[in-house]
Amino acid sequence: MKKFLIVGLGNIGEQYVNTRHNIGFKVLDHLAQKEDLTFETQKLADIATYKFKGRTFILVKPNTYMNLSGKALLYWLTKEKIPIENLLVITDDLNLPFGSIRLKMKGSAGGHNGLKDIQEKLNTTNYNRFRFGISDEFSKGSQVDYVLGEWEDEENKILPERLDKSIELIKSFGTAGINNTMNTFNGK
Repeated sequence: MKKFLIVGLGNIGEQYVNTRHNIGFKVLDHLAQKEDLTFETQKLADIATYKFKGRTFILVKPNTYMNLSGKALLYWLTKEKIPIENLLVITDDLNLPFGSIRLKMKGSAGGHNGLKDIQEKLNTTNYNRFRFGISDEFSKGSQVDYVLGEWEDEENKILPERLDKSIELIKSFGTAGINNTMNTFNGK
């Protein structure tokens, strides 16, 4: 059976639940809700297991806070003996329009502290990442307030469809592979 580690990035705590920076958690929570899965608090993360078409997806929401996400990711990657090519990290991206999806096999942290920590812990930039666009509709100097801010009403109307599309991407990643998934979903 093939195993995949799907890590959604976010911050723990009620005050962060509906913030842009927590889209990684939100995607995994949406999948859990749709498939009737329950997250359990375990070492360094909340974990749920999803089985689909002969694949096992270990869903990980680190409880280390965003800037230390690599610690939980590395622990679960090692514990579950999952090869790095079967890792997918879900993160917010200011450089993409709201709701747009981009899957990449490698890349820089792009100023994202969660990705910086993952890169340091894995000692590579060669890992799959699913970037969910949150746009950059903020004034100069207010980036932190923007990413830690809650979704606007218009965004909340579109979000359910985008979350459904995100679940399709995760399933495709595990069943069709990274290249087919990039071709199918990037820019959609």
